Amino acid sequence: MNLFEYVVDRWDRLSLQSWLHVSVVVQSTIIAAVVGILIGIAVYRSPLGSSIATALASTILTIPSFALFGLLIPVVGLGVEPTVIALVLYALLPIVRNTIVGLGGVDPAVSDAAKGIGMNRIRVLTRVELRLAWPAILAGMRVATQMLMGIAVIAAYAKGPGLGSEVFSGLTGAGSANALNEALAGTLGVVILALLVDGLYVLIARFTVPRGV
Repeated sequence: MNLFEYVVDRWDRLSLQSWLHVSVVVQSTIIAAVVGILIGIAVYRSPLGSSIATALASTILTIPSFALFGLLIPVVGLGVEPTVIALVLYALLPIVRNTIVGLGGVDPAVSDAAKGIGMNRIRVLTRVELRLAWPAILAGMRVATQMLMGIAVIAAYAKGPGLGSEVFSGLTGAGSANALNEALAGTLGVVILALLVDGLYVLIARFTVPRGV
């Protein structure tokens, strides 16, 4: 059986795994975006706070995926929980860093002008600064999503959802019938999904980034 025949024969299972893979990555990115943007807002005016937040987020990326899942399994068990926690932690760095850079790059004169027309600090942040920083924040989310697409494969080690189970099944059964097809189907599926989601980010940027920003 060649790869095409394998995919056609197991399309129902592969399509479900693909949906679960995208779902867990997108949901984890959204959670990480909320957390990361809030952290960025809290520290971007403080050089020390920004350095500490960035350093802590960077430290997480130094932990190998297998090790992090291994640490989480005894605490939260197998399945979705360790997968989401790990993916959120890995997604923080690009989002936190880009939020700090985006907000820090807003011209102080623009913020002062907004205050001059009666806006309070919260309105200046939400209606001016975050809008101007949005392209940088979105770029951070885009990088995080692409990174998580690959890391989510490792989540199969913790019985997480997605195409990782297909890849792991193929690798552990190397030499058996369809082992190569399993690994290839899972790997190519992740690549295709990553390209599709990246295209979605391009559309989001087109419709949400104000002209001239």
